[in-house]
This record gives sequence, C-alpha cells and structure tokens, in this order.
Amino acid sequence: MLEVIGAGFGRTGTLSLKLALEQLGFGPCYHMVEVFKNPQAPRWWSEAADGRADWPKVFAGYAATVDWPGATFYAQLSRAYPDAKVILTERDPNEWFDSTQATIFPASIPPGTPPAFQEMFDKVIRRLFDDRLRDREHAIAVFNRHNADVRKTIPRDRLLVYEVAQGWAPLCRFLDVAVPTTPMPKANTREEFGRRRASPPPP
Repeated sequence: MLEVIGAGFGRTGTLSLKLALEQLGFGPCYHMVEVFKNPQAPRWWSEAADGRADWPKVFAGYAATVDWPGATFYAQLSRAYPDAKVILTERDPNEWFDSTQATIFPASIPPGTPPAFQEMFDKVIRRLFDDRLRDREHAIAVFNRHNADVRKTIPRDRLLVYEVAQGWAPLCRFLDVAVPTTPMPKANTREEFGRRRASPPPP
C-alpha cells in the first residue's frame, strides 16, 4: 500500500528522495531503477499508459513511489491511494533541462535497450513531451505546466513542494517522523548516471 507518491519529474532529486524515504521507513520505494530490475515492469507501465493500470500489481510490496514512470500518473495514484501523501520535487527549470539532456533524454536510443522498455519510455515519457524531448522551450513549458497542475490537483494539506537541497527538516515534518542524525542522501549525479548507462538494461 503506497504511503508516499512522488509527483516530480526525473532529474529533480528523485533518487536521493527514494533513498531518504527508505531511510525514514517508507520503503521499499519505487523508482525507474526498479523497472530495470523487473522484466515484466515495462509492459505493466505500457498498459497503464493505455488505460489498463493494475496498481496493486505494479506496487506490490512497495510503500512509496518517486520519479518516472509513476510521476506521469500522480493524479491517478492520488485517487487510488487517497491516504498517501504527495511530494513534488522541483529544481531550476533550465538546470533540470540541461540535466535531462546529459542523462535521461539521449539523442539516440542506447544500444541494447529492450524493445519493451523503449515502448514504455515512448508511452509514459516521450508522449508527455509530444516527442520534443530536446526542445528546451517546449520541454521546460511541459515541466512548469506539470508542476503547476500538481499544485492545483493535490490539496495543500496533502502536498509537499520540495527541493532535496532543503534537507531533512521539511521532509520529516511533512511525514511526521524524526529527523535523522545522518546527512541527507545525495545520489544519481550526471557522472553516476553515465557509469550506469554503460551497462544496458536487462532483457
């Protein structure tokens, strides 16, 4: 049963948030990295994009979700799990765009990408941007519109608008848990992403 739903796009600190949530007891937390671990997952997300979502199957065993693919479906998920809290991760729009171009929005499909994963990416992410992933003005407009829509859709008492650079305090206050004594996790820098990309997703 999901307790936390991440509505922020990828490259807004979502992997750091995943690790933070798991440290706070809201785990396991779903993230795009989970899709790579389960050969069936891309098909499930393609079905969701086609209007045939089976959320209990997708999130079996998970207490939270952040990043894509889930962020595309935040509104549906907020209705399916009405008691879950919603976190919108944000960052400077231009920095966000530059980060996507260096990582998750490549100019070409990486060699070895399974067809099912490519289909999921096309339906869940590329469609969201009208197939204009490398158009700065358009992509940033989609990013800003999404963030505005989240604010309009989710009641204030259920939503945290958050930048991971803010650290533990606002996150823990929102989730009503104690602040850890350890530093806030920081993960998935461009360099780390590049090293992972050298290893293609499993078939």
